[in-house]
Amino acid sequence: MRYRHIFGPVPSRRLGMSLGLDIIPYKTCTFDCLYCECGKTTRRTSVRREYIDIGSVLAELRHYIEHNASFDFVTLSGSGEPLLNSRTGFLVSEIKRLYPELRIAVITNGALLSLSSVRKSLLPADVVLPSLDAARESSFRKINRPAKGITCSGTVKGLSEFRKIFRNEIWLEIFFARNVNDGREDLKSLKRAIKKIAPDRVQLNTVDRPTAYDGLEGLNEKELKSICSFLEHPRCEIISRFKTRSEIQKYRSDTENAILDTVKRRPMTSEDISAVLAVPRYIVNKFLAALEERGLILPVPGERGTFWKIREKA
Repeated sequence: MRYRHIFGPVPSRRLGMSLGLDIIPYKTCTFDCLYCECGKTTRRTSVRREYIDIGSVLAELRHYIEHNASFDFVTLSGSGEPLLNSRTGFLVSEIKRLYPELRIAVITNGALLSLSSVRKSLLPADVVLPSLDAARESSFRKINRPAKGITCSGTVKGLSEFRKIFRNEIWLEIFFARNVNDGREDLKSLKRAIKKIAPDRVQLNTVDRPTAYDGLEGLNEKELKSICSFLEHPRCEIISRFKTRSEIQKYRSDTENAILDTVKRRPMTSEDISAVLAVPRYIVNKFLAALEERGLILPVPGERGTFWKIREKA
């Protein structure tokens, strides 16, 4: 079966083996972040509706569980903001009802947690991983480029209100780009916001892959460690690149489609793809060469080498 809304499982930096559910059309988002590894937002909106039929997503998940390997988390993420789908809450509740043993993670930019109905809809989730890249309005607008009506103060308030009712884990991610959101006043504002939100973990990230907009520079490990110390959160950590799981019991045999599905969501090196698919690198390279020759993917230079991404249709 060719899955349209499922990708992975991939070895996630934070969630182990993660089976992704993509419930939003490509690059439909509340933000147009400078650093987004999926590319520039093509539909920037705060309007919620059922962009992807949740019934079809559940049908794919049922088929996958019946025919494939186990995984650590089912994760709502992908190439857009999952909370824009108006039936996200129904999806989370249905997965818990049908598969109570599954752990559910939701990766979100956090903007729509300003809505009470959205906050309540995520209560069955096991882990929610929101972002907060800036707590000053000017820096927030600079790095995240939000849709009309979304504000920094509203986002911070939504996150703090969510903390009051959510009893499971909140892991707050902050993505830093040099000279964009790493100034002293930015750090002071973030520190105050973190105290209000009281996340279980604070996870620092920086530029590692090709970004939506050119010219961004990442911070080094020493700088990130210094920020961790400044924030004074007991569980502040730097997110390293994902680690390869030593064994994957079983994976989809349609390697070509799996590669296309994987790089459609985010650019990856051949080494990354090899780790994700548990396929030897020399075999991955053969597929990449064939896919490039057919005009389906293209190489993009990055700090860690050549990344591969889907070629957009003209």
